[in-house]
Amino acid sequence: MSTELSSGASASTSPETGGETAPASQATDIVPIRRALLSVSDKTGLVELGQALVEHGAELLSTGGSAKALREAGLPVREVSDHSGFPEILDGRVKTLVPQIHGGILGRRDLPEHLEQMEQHAIAPIDLVCVNLYPFERTVAAGADWDECIENIDIGGPALIRAAAKNHDHVCVLTDPGQYASLIEALRALGGTTRSERRAWAGAAYARTSAYDAAIASWFGRERGDLFPLRLHFGGIRAGKLRYGENPHQEGAFYLDGSNRPGVATARQVQGKAVSYNNINDTDAAFEAVAEFAQPAVVIVKHANPCGVATAPDLETAWDRALRCDPVSAFGGIVALNRTLDEATAARIAQIFTEVIIAPDATPEAQAVLSAKKNLRLLLTGGTPDPYAPALTVRSVAGGFLVQNRDNGRMTDLKVVTQRAPTDAELSDLAMAFQVAKHVKSNAIVYVKDGATVGIGAGQMSRVDSARIAASKSRDAARAMGLDTPLTQNSVVASDAFFPFADGLEAAIAAGATAVIQPGGSVRDAEVIAAADKAGIAMVFTGIRHFRH
Repeated sequence: MSTELSSGASASTSPETGGETAPASQATDIVPIRRALLSVSDKTGLVELGQALVEHGAELLSTGGSAKALREAGLPVREVSDHSGFPEILDGRVKTLVPQIHGGILGRRDLPEHLEQMEQHAIAPIDLVCVNLYPFERTVAAGADWDECIENIDIGGPALIRAAAKNHDHVCVLTDPGQYASLIEALRALGGTTRSERRAWAGAAYARTSAYDAAIASWFGRERGDLFPLRLHFGGIRAGKLRYGENPHQEGAFYLDGSNRPGVATARQVQGKAVSYNNINDTDAAFEAVAEFAQPAVVIVKHANPCGVATAPDLETAWDRALRCDPVSAFGGIVALNRTLDEATAARIAQIFTEVIIAPDATPEAQAVLSAKKNLRLLLTGGTPDPYAPALTVRSVAGGFLVQNRDNGRMTDLKVVTQRAPTDAELSDLAMAFQVAKHVKSNAIVYVKDGATVGIGAGQMSRVDSARIAASKSRDAARAMGLDTPLTQNSVVASDAFFPFADGLEAAIAAGATAVIQPGGSVRDAEVIAAADKAGIAMVFTGIRHFRH
C-alpha cells in the first residue's frame, strides 16, 4: 500500500514513495539525473518514466525488452552494450556486469581520485538505476520446474540495485513502479532528487534484494527437504499499514509472503471497512478451520477460537447449526464458509452483527443482500487452502523465533480402549470433534452432535475447566432455545491432549457425552479408561496431540 506524495514542503516519508521531499530553498543536496539506466522485468509505468527523464535532459540506457518498449514509444535509447563497448554474452547472463556500468554507478563524485579514474577509463556517471528483478517468486508460485526457477534467478539486477543503493549520495535507485510518480514529481519540482529521497529508496532497494535472496534460499531449502536450515530467512512485501495492531497503542502492518495459498492474504475484498490486525488474525483462523471439511461447512470464530462449527448438505443449514452452539459469542464474530455463499445463507448471516465473511465466492444475489451492511467485510478467495500442505509457522520470542511445520497431523489408526466401541454415528462425530479441537486454543474441549459443535471450551489452564465451561455454555444456549436439556446431551467429546486425571472426563460425562476421543499417553490412562467403562461410554485414542497455544 503506497502513500501519494502531496505537493508543497510536507510530504510522505514512505520508502515506497521515496521519503520526504524538501522545499527548493532547503535542497542543497539535490542531484540531477543526466544519465539513467532502465532495465526492468515489470514494464508498468516504464514509458511514462522514460518520457519524464528525457524531458529533463537525461540520456536513457537500457537492455532487451525495456529498450524495445522505450524505443517503440519514440524515446531515444542507447543499448547498454553500445555504451559499455562490451556485447551481451552467455544468452544475456552477462550484459551489465562490466566496469563501464558498475564504475558509472559506484564512482563517488566527491572524490577527485574517483573522477580521475572514471575519466581515465572512459566511464560515464550513471545517476539513476531503475531495475526490478526477474519474477522468481512468481515463477516458483506458478509451480515451474527446477530449470525454469533457476533461470529466473536474477544476477545482474541485484548487483545493480545494491551498487546504486550503496552510492545513494550520488545515485538514485528505483526498484518498484510504485516509486516512479514520486521521482517524476521531484524532477518537475526540483530538477533532481534529494538525499532523503535517495536514502529512503536505497533502504527500500536493500529490503527488496534481501527479500529476493530470502525467497531463493527458502526455495532451495524446500527443494532439498531442509525445513530448518542453519540460516533462516524471511521475506515479505507490505500489503498495507493497519490502523493499529492488536490494541490501539500498538502499531501494525500486514505483509504478504508471495505464495498463492487461498486465504485472507490473497482474498479480494468486495465490501466493508479495511480489515484490522485482529480481523486478519481471526479470519485466517476461521478459514483454515473450515478448509478441514469436505462437506459444506461453516465456522464461526471469535478471538481466534471457533465458537460454532457445523457441516450439512447446504450452507444455510450449516450456518443455523453452527450458530446454535454459542449465539452470544458469535455476535461480532468472523464467519468462514467452504462453498460459494448463496443468497439464503447470506440473509441468515446478515441477521446478526458480523465483522467478516470469508468464502471461496459469493453469488451476485448474496453480495446484494450483504451490501446493506456497509461495515461488513466480505472477502472472496477463489478457493480453499489445502490444510495438509507443508508450510512453516513462526512465532517471535525474546531474542529469536520459534519455527515449526504446520499442524497437519492426520488421525490414522484409532484405538478403542474401552469395553464399549463407538457406533458409526459416534465415530463420525468424534472425527469432526477432533478436527475442530485442532483449531481451538489449548486446553481444548469440543463437544459435537450430529455434525455440529454443541459446546467448546478453550484456552483454560485446567482441562477440567474447559470441559465445564463448554458444558455451561451449552446449557445457556439450550435455555435460549427454550430447551430443558443441554445441547451436549448424547454428544461426543474431543480433547486436544490427554486427560491427566479422570476429573476432566467425568465433567464431560456429566455434560452428557457418550463417546470420547483423545490422544492418550497419560500415566493415568488406566484410571481414565476405568472411569469411562464405569459410565458405559466409548473412548478411542488417536496417538496424536493437537496443542494450539
